Amino acid sequence: MGLTAKIRTRDGWAVSHAVVTVTDMTGAQVLRVEADTEGTVRDPNPLPPGAYTVIVTAVGYAPAASSALVTASGRADVGTVTLGRQGGTELPPPGPWTVDPAHSTVGAVAQHLGISSVRGRFTDFAAAIEVAPGDIGGSRVEAVIRADSIDTGNAMRDGHLKSADFLDVERYPEITYRSSGLTAAGADRWTVHGELALHGVVRPVDLDLAYLGTGADPWGGTRAAFRATAQLRREDFAMNYNQVVQAGIAAIGTTLRVELDIQAVQGDSLPPQA
Repeated sequence: MGLTAKIRTRDGWAVSHAVVTVTDMTGAQVLRVEADTEGTVRDPNPLPPGAYTVIVTAVGYAPAASSALVTASGRADVGTVTLGRQGGTELPPPGPWTVDPAHSTVGAVAQHLGISSVRGRFTDFAAAIEVAPGDIGGSRVEAVIRADSIDTGNAMRDGHLKSADFLDVERYPEITYRSSGLTAAGADRWTVHGELALHGVVRPVDLDLAYLGTGADPWGGTRAAFRATAQLRREDFAMNYNQVVQAGIAAIGTTLRVELDIQAVQGDSLPPQA
């Protein structure tokens, strides 16, 4: 095996049919190969020992370049190459953005029986983002989630989650989040500071946020994508129900991992979509 590489987007998706070009120190091209549908390059031909430049390109993405040193084995393992969207910046353009629920997911993962995970999502939510010009720390996000829209794929379990043992949706029909500020955590990563109101309890919750890029949509608008995660303790929000099945192992874990995949449209409302 000669050249091997994996081509991925910032959120881990394969970039199919990306093109990898290898040049020697004189700038002469020695190899050009296309990634497969899984975003993987496996070229069987050994490369002569020496130093090379590896350039990765793909339609719609900014090119990436790296150096590779090939030893007598003839192998060059470039590893994972991450491509950002073409024209992307470290921040989306300032102004209002509206989260598109049809292309976003508000999910949570809980441990079940100490050995596996149960995933759920809320299907009814709305959120607005305001990207502050100049000082990103002044940006804001507000979100409202209908608690009774929880969906884990099991009607009996969903009914229990809506009961007073957990979300108590009759008394607390909405879950809200309001940010209080942002701090940088990397070139395209941020920590969102805010307060979560859940089950009648308000507590500070930080979101680990990754900005995935901005691009045009088929309806003439501009969209930005984000991924965010957080970890919550159920007892912090007065949800203390549990059933111990054996030797202290709980049927449902005491912590929840929140996973948000967000797509937002530039503007203060959602445009009509085809």
